Amino acid sequence: MSAAKDEADAGPGSLTNDLESDHGSGQGEDEEQIDLESGAQRRTGNIPNDQTGTPSVIAEDVEFDDYVEPDEPTNLGTLGGPGITETPSSADGSLSIPDDTPSLQGSVTSSTSRQARLSAYGRSPTPSLRPFDRRFQARLSPSPQGSPRAASPAFLHAHSRTTSINSQLIPISQDFEPDQAPWEVVRWTRLRKISGQAFSEVGKRSFGRPVCIAISTTIALGTSKGIILVFDYNQNLKSIIGPGTKAVESGAVKSISISADHSTVAGGHASGHIFTWDLAKPAKPFLHIPPVDRRRTPDADGHLTEVAILHLGFLGQRHTALVSADDKGMAFSHLATRGMGIVARTVKTTRILGRYPELTPSSVSQRKPSSVLAFSPLPLGNAEQASDAMGLVAMLTPYLLVIVSTTPIAQTQHKTPRPKEVAAHSAMTAALAWFPSVKLKTPNKVTSETSSKVKLVYCWSNLLTVLEVIEVEASASSGAEGPTALQFRPRSRWKAQEAIVAVQWLGRSVLAVLTITQRLVILEDSSLRETNSSDLIQKHIYHVDLFSQQLNLLVEQLDEEDASMHGVVADAFYMSFRAYKGRLFLLGFNELSFGTLSNWADRLLALMEEGNHIGAIELAVSYYTGEADKVSVGLPDDDDYRHRMVLDKLLEMMSASLRYTFGKPEGANLERPSVSHLQDLAGACISACASIHDLDFLFDEVYPWFSEAESKDVFFNTLEPFIVDDEIQVVPPTVIKDLVYYYIQKDLDLRLEELLCHLDPRTMDLDQINRLCKRNHLYDALLYVWNQALDDYTTVLNDLLDLTEDQHSSQADVDPSVRAQDLADASKMFPYLSYILTGRIYPTGKVMDTIKATLAKAEIFNFFFSGSGTAVAKSDRSVVSTRYFDASFSKLRKVLDYDAPSFLSMLNEAFEDSFLNGVHEDLTQSSSIHLTEGQKSGLSVDRQRIVSILLEVMVPPRYEAEDTVYLDMFIARNLAKFPQFILLPGRELHRVLVGLCEYPADDVAEDCQLSVEYLLSVYRPPDVQSLIPMLTEAGFFRVLRLIYWSEKEYARYVQTCFDEGPGNGNLLYECVAKCLKGSTGLSEKQAEDVRDVIRDNAASFVGRDVRKAATIIEGYAPSMHQTMLEALDAFADDHRKLEYLQTILDPGEQAPEGPVPTVKKSNRTFVELYVRLLCEHSPHHVNEYIERLKTGDLRLDEVLPALESSGVIDAAVILMAREGKIREAMTRLTQHLDTLEAALLGLLDAAADSPDVGNTAEAAHDLLASIQKFTRVGIWLCQGHTRSAQQRESHPRNIKRAKTEEEELSTSEELWLDLIDAVVKVTKHVTETLQPPPSDAEAAGKNRKNDPHGQPYETSRLVADLRTTVQEAFTSLLSATSVPRGSEALRSNVSFLRILRAFLKRASASSPSLANLRSVLSTIFSAYSYEESLLALANRLLDKDLFVHVEEADKLRRRGWRPLGQVCEGCGKRVWGPATGSSVWEAWQERDEQDAQRVRVMHGARPIDERLIRSQPNGKGKAVLEDAQRGSASGGNVEQGKEIAPGTVRSEDDRRLEAANEGTGPLIVFSCRHIFHRTCLEKMQDSGEVAENGRRYGAHGAKDFACPLCI
Repeated sequence: MSAAKDEADAGPGSLTNDLESDHGSGQGEDEEQIDLESGAQRRTGNIPNDQTGTPSVIAEDVEFDDYVEPDEPTNLGTLGGPGITETPSSADGSLSIPDDTPSLQGSVTSSTSRQARLSAYGRSPTPSLRPFDRRFQARLSPSPQGSPRAASPAFLHAHSRTTSINSQLIPISQDFEPDQAPWEVVRWTRLRKISGQAFSEVGKRSFGRPVCIAISTTIALGTSKGIILVFDYNQNLKSIIGPGTKAVESGAVKSISISADHSTVAGGHASGHIFTWDLAKPAKPFLHIPPVDRRRTPDADGHLTEVAILHLGFLGQRHTALVSADDKGMAFSHLATRGMGIVARTVKTTRILGRYPELTPSSVSQRKPSSVLAFSPLPLGNAEQASDAMGLVAMLTPYLLVIVSTTPIAQTQHKTPRPKEVAAHSAMTAALAWFPSVKLKTPNKVTSETSSKVKLVYCWSNLLTVLEVIEVEASASSGAEGPTALQFRPRSRWKAQEAIVAVQWLGRSVLAVLTITQRLVILEDSSLRETNSSDLIQKHIYHVDLFSQQLNLLVEQLDEEDASMHGVVADAFYMSFRAYKGRLFLLGFNELSFGTLSNWADRLLALMEEGNHIGAIELAVSYYTGEADKVSVGLPDDDDYRHRMVLDKLLEMMSASLRYTFGKPEGANLERPSVSHLQDLAGACISACASIHDLDFLFDEVYPWFSEAESKDVFFNTLEPFIVDDEIQVVPPTVIKDLVYYYIQKDLDLRLEELLCHLDPRTMDLDQINRLCKRNHLYDALLYVWNQALDDYTTVLNDLLDLTEDQHSSQADVDPSVRAQDLADASKMFPYLSYILTGRIYPTGKVMDTIKATLAKAEIFNFFFSGSGTAVAKSDRSVVSTRYFDASFSKLRKVLDYDAPSFLSMLNEAFEDSFLNGVHEDLTQSSSIHLTEGQKSGLSVDRQRIVSILLEVMVPPRYEAEDTVYLDMFIARNLAKFPQFILLPGRELHRVLVGLCEYPADDVAEDCQLSVEYLLSVYRPPDVQSLIPMLTEAGFFRVLRLIYWSEKEYARYVQTCFDEGPGNGNLLYECVAKCLKGSTGLSEKQAEDVRDVIRDNAASFVGRDVRKAATIIEGYAPSMHQTMLEALDAFADDHRKLEYLQTILDPGEQAPEGPVPTVKKSNRTFVELYVRLLCEHSPHHVNEYIERLKTGDLRLDEVLPALESSGVIDAAVILMAREGKIREAMTRLTQHLDTLEAALLGLLDAAADSPDVGNTAEAAHDLLASIQKFTRVGIWLCQGHTRSAQQRESHPRNIKRAKTEEEELSTSEELWLDLIDAVVKVTKHVTETLQPPPSDAEAAGKNRKNDPHGQPYETSRLVADLRTTVQEAFTSLLSATSVPRGSEALRSNVSFLRILRAFLKRASASSPSLANLRSVLSTIFSAYSYEESLLALANRLLDKDLFVHVEEADKLRRRGWRPLGQVCEGCGKRVWGPATGSSVWEAWQERDEQDAQRVRVMHGARPIDERLIRSQPNGKGKAVLEDAQRGSASGGNVEQGKEIAPGTVRSEDDRRLEAANEGTGPLIVFSCRHIFHRTCLEKMQDSGEVAENGRRYGAHGAKDFACPLCI
């Protein structure tokens, strides 16, 4: 502590000063300088304080070849470090509580706990009997898997331990914008002298505007006037290159480059000229490469005149080897020879990309526009590679990435197309950059390589890809002199949110990416994770449009297959964005600046200078652990190396933070830090010390500051979660003493106990802890300390047993609260025993070492089950026989006297452990392990011995049934689990069975029944029937069912299910189904007995679940349906009866796809009852059900009254029609329509007086819907009768002339007439009401004006709906009376005209005025006209489509087959195409003359011999018509697999001509595309080369050919 106080005098800012001194910042000259030696920017008084120099990301020397990179980075996780979440410790009581967690041996789960209580002598201290199969658990739960504290440190202004540095500084996701960090991502410095000279008005007039830069040991600027300005790092202008030479006449400098030896600078100009300049002699160019004129020298290679040189670079170390590219998409390599005296240098130029434009542009083929968007030669690293000598050049065009080697000859090494993943309609951008091979400080841990691989990063639009170059040595078979091959492997890819315009390497593992919105993104190479980003829009980076004129035609045309090319051409930024030795150089429109990426020390210093000491400590911890970004801040991947770098700074920051917070000069009146600040500081320091594993610093340096400042409470509260999470387990004794005193003083005993159970007890004062724990009842901690520090598992256990004796004391002045506390403490022995006997540390629950756990179990078992020991006398010993207080097993008797149920429950859990399986010979015979006599005795304890001892000890009257029942459960269950380890006589097992049936309380009834099931699985009583009354009295129905089923007493089995009551759920129905299904094998008598049981309990059976009962009865006992329905009468609930009948008759709602079961005659009564119930309770479902019934399934007379009374008229009509009562059905339907009409008219008349406008309108629409519904029912009735009448009549009806027109109508016509008359009448009457005559309408209008409510419905809508209904009826009639043309056999005897005439006659008789009827009829006929026009239009569309398809089929039919070759497969002669000879032409001319002659003959009506005409054969392709006029010399004719039929007359001239022209004549093409002369094919067939079955005759006599090559 004294050392810490001495350091406080140094003041709070000492750490900042220390860090600044480490950076090497100092005073320099008045002007800014760029220092590449020390990696820092020197500052003077003119530079603000935030420009303090800091080490760069990578320490480098001036020479690029000498710098060495750190190790290869690995994939980083998310940034985070330990924080603190103050969660209070559990303070729930002092009893150990059980939960449902199984023990380590996989036992079954447990239920709730019990509460200890005071009890009389010999009784268990349990108010309600404890459920037997429980699992004990200590109050202190095992440590969680993850820390409750935050995984990341916090800093900035909010010091909450739940704040993540990752969320504030280094966003992984771009969905949110992070808070601004106190440091700059890149520390920018404006080069003022250079900017003042190059960007001033004088400089622009003299030299032109700077348009491109190149960085090396010098800074070179290319200007718009063709001049190059060279500056050193002191910003002094060293050279002005170009004035007075041809360079200033060659246009602006478009590209610039500096050679690897820093001696030569090269510039590419807008006119195509390239100049190189020796910086030592800049007066004249060192080399001049002029453009070429292809018109004058067509064989010369080089850039064309007036084509801008956009890219330029040197190859390797040579300053006479260059590569360049222009805006027309062409690239060249230039190699200059040495000049000797008067012999000038010559330059050899080789084209490596692109094609020269055509001198005379052709309109046939137009080349795609192209340009070189990005270009870079491979620079040299300090590790020698074979690729260094190859002169690699990478180029990006809009289509390809091309990598070309220029030495010894130009050769393409790699080519890859533009990826399809590029965003469509985006900006056309491209960028690339090489990183050479460099030496590693330490070999790669995975590959053991000492140098890195060559890498290329390239971008198209927003897609960035990293490519690795791998050298493949030549194989031994190719010889040692074979060249080294290169493999280019894409390693990783990153997708940005916007297009990328430039990219540079800041180091081997750090990438700088510039997007189109001038946003700088820093990427880590190994994972391509964005670590930092900043906005550079204020830098005004210089950019210019270089490619749009060349590529506009490409991006403006949208290709549907590849839309990635479509978009806009972005400006070029590559000439303004350069990197050199970890520094970025930016060329702006008005200035030149450079920046260095802030490293880890910069960021820590920035936080300290801001006063955020806590954030700095937490950030340093994340750097130390490697959870934060390492590579991008200059930290190595090697843990040891990184720890050494960060450790000292971390310790200094903690010391400085403590001095700043607590240290103050004497007499100073400073404000005391807030509690929250102290908590954050303590959390940061504790987390840091735990991370660096330096607890000495924590307790020797950090804790004294809090102790002196009287802030121990803050420190201990902050330290607590670290101890609970086991991050800190060792605390010095002095600190433990203070910690114990603090928690005891604050009355936080339980939290103190939890802390002690997580600390290493070897650092504690055991005497002090022992007294403390006993005085404060911290027995969990006391057990933990004795177990872990002394390996003593019985001493404290004996103390807990002693606490149970005082409850039997006769002292009257005993405080009940003290006694209750003693009992609560004593109850902790049971979870303790449960943990130790299952191999777990108490109370943390961690798994013990195997040997240690075995010895601990041996001690515990020896403690309870050894025969030695002194019995403790009872206060009422005189009243009990002395045999029950034998000195043997005194400890066991004591714990059983206290709480036998809990002990047996614990022992039941311990029985599952494998320790009790047998003797442990490996321990008893081991010479390295010294066993005590007690341990040796405990190792011999097994399950049989424990059971025997318990049976000997737990006997009445000392132990009553409330205790012995647990022993019976214990024996029953473990006998079934371990029959090979426990052996008991039958009388003892019978006694156990009887004891379980005579359980003392209902609380354990279920556990006892389960125990009986366990016991009966291994024990069969000699007289099972004698147990049934006892089991019945106990209510063990599961056991009874088991016995009845095994004894095949199925009726009693089912009766047991009824006796058990409704609490068994679906078990009753499962048991009944199990008994009645055929696979069970019940005899008929047994099955009848089961049915009798069901009949006797029918009300209970059907009352529990109606649907399940109906399903069971329907499936297994359908004859009992009537019994079940009668039983349902007792409930006086028709809904249950309906549900029952629905399940057996209409399961459509449960299974919509299932058909209605077939209804037997005996079930007709059920169907009728079901229909009546449906009419009463679910009328909407009646019609659906009746439609699915068959004829005869019900009697109409039985259901018709119910149907009519419930208003289900549609169902009544369907039933009448099904019974053949068509006329009655129609009459009933028209009557119902009249009823609906009257209701609607009454509603409309009363509408004006009704105050409820909404309900009136709704009722009107409901009535209208009913009218439409029953109209459709009538249409269905008429259509059905019409079809049935048509089927009955096989010939037209002979109708005798009657006296009246109506008597001429048939039954079907009368039905149609009645329906239409009823519908039209409803429509007419309603229309008259809604649309009265003009005089009435005026009066109604006046009344409506005075009516405040207005009309409650839409008149026009109601009238339109009614007219639509009439139209629907007439349309259906027209469809029924009309048949397609030519189908007279299907024509019915129903005449539309007769029906219409009768309808008009009836209408005229009922109403002399047809004004309303005329409007209805006009609507109908206008609808027919509209339908006719629609049909005509549809026919035209169909005809058009049909014509198109037929035309396509005809074209395909006429297309024919294309021959496979041009020669006959038989004779080998050419049959068509070039070189076929003149014979084919002559034959074609002769055939043409014959065709003309044939036409003349046909026009002259001359007869043609039919024998000479071969008809067109059926099949694909064109037939060859041969007749006497055409002859046989038609060499151009082609047949498709067909031959002239036998018997066809052929003239002698034909035969002679065919013999003379053998090898010519008609051709035959098969579907396999083989072609033959017909004569050749006939010869092959005649000679037997074609099988006889390969020749067959067609339907018209023409013989079919088969290809001889394919059959």
